[in-house]
Amino acid sequence: MQQQGVEQLVEQVAQKLGRGLSLEDLDGVLLAYSSNQSHADRVRVNFLLSKKVPADVSAWQLSHGIATAVRPVVVPANPHLGMLGRVCVPLMVRGFRVGYLWVQQESVEENPTAILTQLPAVANELEMLSALLLDSNTAESEFRRGREREFLAACAGEKNAVAAVAGWKEIQGRGPWQMVTVLDADGWAGGPDPIASTLIHRSAALQATIGVDAALFSAGTETHSVVLFRESTGRANHAQVLVHYQLELAKRSGRPVHRIILGISEGFARPRELAEAYRESKLAAQAAAVDPQLGELVDCRSTGVYQLLASAGGGAGAWVDPSSVYFRMLEDHDRNSELIPVLELLYDNDGSVQDVAAKLHLHRSSIYNRLGRIRQLLGVDPLKGMPRLELHSALKMRRWAARPRI
Repeated sequence: MQQQGVEQLVEQVAQKLGRGLSLEDLDGVLLAYSSNQSHADRVRVNFLLSKKVPADVSAWQLSHGIATAVRPVVVPANPHLGMLGRVCVPLMVRGFRVGYLWVQQESVEENPTAILTQLPAVANELEMLSALLLDSNTAESEFRRGREREFLAACAGEKNAVAAVAGWKEIQGRGPWQMVTVLDADGWAGGPDPIASTLIHRSAALQATIGVDAALFSAGTETHSVVLFRESTGRANHAQVLVHYQLELAKRSGRPVHRIILGISEGFARPRELAEAYRESKLAAQAAAVDPQLGELVDCRSTGVYQLLASAGGGAGAWVDPSSVYFRMLEDHDRNSELIPVLELLYDNDGSVQDVAAKLHLHRSSIYNRLGRIRQLLGVDPLKGMPRLELHSALKMRRWAARPRI
């Protein structure tokens, strides 16, 4: 966290209000506090010493609705706890809660009216403070980490986790849903530190989905991120997340990020289908990583034969050798990679020589020439019937063998 900036802002707000302040994260951990305070009650003194809100104080504060409030909340005094009245200011960024700023009443004040009247004067400082917290602290919240672990366990098909996630307020009654796997096509393997890689993906996913109402929850792993969306036919929200994720990942990893892929599952209406939807979204992302023609926003249903390859061979070593006589012959004689790319593009473009020539920046006669060489080498027409099916499948099988193992 940019601690110096946070502490300076808290002091600045305290000076403008002429009051003592304390800043805590969503878990009740002290992040910063102001130095000026004419009178600190017992709760504030203990909080500054222990750095953590005690359970009984937390229960009193939560009973007044601070966890769901979007505006300042008056928390009355509690003599039993040794607590003067307070105003809790929820710090929000684009609807996302990042922390709480507490303003204590003075012992001579009977009500919080004066505090509530002062708060609009520090709106800009509160906005900057919220932005700093969002940028650095929310993905580290223990509450957030626990929820992400539970979500990923549900994605893995653990029944208890599925039942728990199904009861979350942001998910319950908001289906049908889609699972989305977010993958960096070039840097999915991560760095030497798995914990750091996981945090980078978690933070990037969290930042990229804030303010996108269709994105209900996100989690990060060492190699990719997972986002639960409300099902939609359009892809505007997905595209927004893609752009933001690319920017956030580059900022947090300190390296260029050239291609982000969103693999999108079929829609599903029952929470118990979450694991299968996650499998579909991973398949789509993996296929697009090895076959760029699929694009960056990839629905599982558009991945074609890769669905069959994924279902037929799930092991790490599956589909390494296409075991096709024609394909092996073609590989053995295509030392300069002149023939196989032409053939695959012809298959993928419905046999259009014009389209292939344009994509390879060659004259059509060159395409016909290479096609003739393939036909002569194999002794069959590679654009007809069973040879075409065999060769096209072998080409996709070779790509699938190089997929990211996520």
